[in-house]
Amino acid sequence: MMLEHNGAVPKIDATARVAPNAVICGDITVGANTSIGFGAVLTAESGPIVIGANCVIMDTAVIRGTRRNPVAIGDNVLVGPRAYLSGCSIEDNAFLATGATIFNGARIGARSEVRVNGIVHLKTVLPPDTVVPLNWIAVGDPAEILPPDRHDRIWSIQKPLDFPQTVFGVERPGPGETVMPEVMPRYARALAGHKNDKAV
Repeated sequence: MMLEHNGAVPKIDATARVAPNAVICGDITVGANTSIGFGAVLTAESGPIVIGANCVIMDTAVIRGTRRNPVAIGDNVLVGPRAYLSGCSIEDNAFLATGATIFNGARIGARSEVRVNGIVHLKTVLPPDTVVPLNWIAVGDPAEILPPDRHDRIWSIQKPLDFPQTVFGVERPGPGETVMPEVMPRYARALAGHKNDKAV
């Protein structure tokens, strides 16, 4: 399903394949010979998504473009099933396996691999030819690649990257406080803009 969002319509190369139940919404460009699989969701929420040539976006992958961090995916990239990409850039020939998660402001270098359920966190930069092993987490710039049981080290790098400010534009709450009553109403109102989307 192709949707116009905020006056922008998807631009799909004539040689690309889009599965009939994929959702392509807003300012999205899909390059030559690229395949978008069944149940995939590509949504240019507040920023564009550009996907190069000869890419495979597999079934049920989700890709979101944001105002602060548009999505740019190079040529010959595989985005695996259940992968989740938000506001990131992926250079040519990268491999993002099943369940890979790439956060806002992250940059994946050419020929890098994020293996099954790997995470590349907010503002993290993977140099070319980097491998994030199964279930491991890359965090920081330059990236440190750590197993999930290294939570204290991961948090020591992740906390200053400031997820609440970067993604939602709010200060990190103090102990026993939460940003949810401030952030969720605003976010829900922004997403309500999809009520005006039109099939194209």
